[in-house]
Amino acid sequence: MKNTTRFKELILNDEILVLPGCHDALSAKVIEQVGFNAVTMGGYAASAARLAKPDVSLLTLYEYVEIVRNIVQVVDIPFFADGDTGHGNVTNVQRTVRELENTGAAGLFIEDQVFPKRCGHMEGKQIISKMEMVAKLKAAVDARVDEDFVIMARTDAIAVYGTDDAIERANAFSDAGADLIFVEAPTSVEQMKNINESIDAPTMAIQIEGGKTPFLTTKELEELGFNAVVYPNATVYSTAWVLRELWQGLMKEGSTKGAMDRMIRFDDFNKLVGLDKIRESESFYYRDLFESLK
Repeated sequence: MKNTTRFKELILNDEILVLPGCHDALSAKVIEQVGFNAVTMGGYAASAARLAKPDVSLLTLYEYVEIVRNIVQVVDIPFFADGDTGHGNVTNVQRTVRELENTGAAGLFIEDQVFPKRCGHMEGKQIISKMEMVAKLKAAVDARVDEDFVIMARTDAIAVYGTDDAIERANAFSDAGADLIFVEAPTSVEQMKNINESIDAPTMAIQIEGGKTPFLTTKELEELGFNAVVYPNATVYSTAWVLRELWQGLMKEGSTKGAMDRMIRFDDFNKLVGLDKIRESESFYYRDLFESLK
């Protein structure tokens, strides 16, 4: 089964789809190894890992595409991409869809913020008109080659015009062909419930540690009616914390020995990144040569 088809099925399942966020190929590999069914990477995590910069549209499309391509090559589970604002007008949107679909990603989302955008849980957001976003979504739908390639529409309207406007936009985006809807940054459980009761389409929730949206269990989110939930930034937050602890320990103790119980060791790490499979492949292809030299 194609990963696009598999991803769409996972979204439509009765059980909520949990999408951990990675920031590079290695973190995606760990997510797959743990047993999750899909993985994603937002611009926030990619900007942090690639540039050590905030999510304010500094990362270019091609920087992001390069990271995505590396991820898709090392995991077998569906990967869901961040299409940002589409990186421009309808023409740019179509190129964004083609570039990300060509990486092997299973889908992407496009948001209705004004460029340069910012993380959805930051202050001072601005959004484009509903009809401009509808045009972008129609262009995105037309640009995809695989009809199962998932296109999600994100609206940041709650922070700008309120919940009613966000819901109105969401339903218009669904009518325009979006397969999945994400209303960014609701600030209460009541808002989250209202979103799902008022939008006639599959919906996604987001959980950001320290963000504006209530932090709930996956089961609670499922009961509220969400089809999928993303944890986009936990990986970079955890990585930054662990690295700070690691290097502070070295600075203080003169050794990393104190952190070894919180590390994957040499042999296990080599297995994680597939060294054993590479050695098996090399042995297979060089077998005839070795035999001839005996």
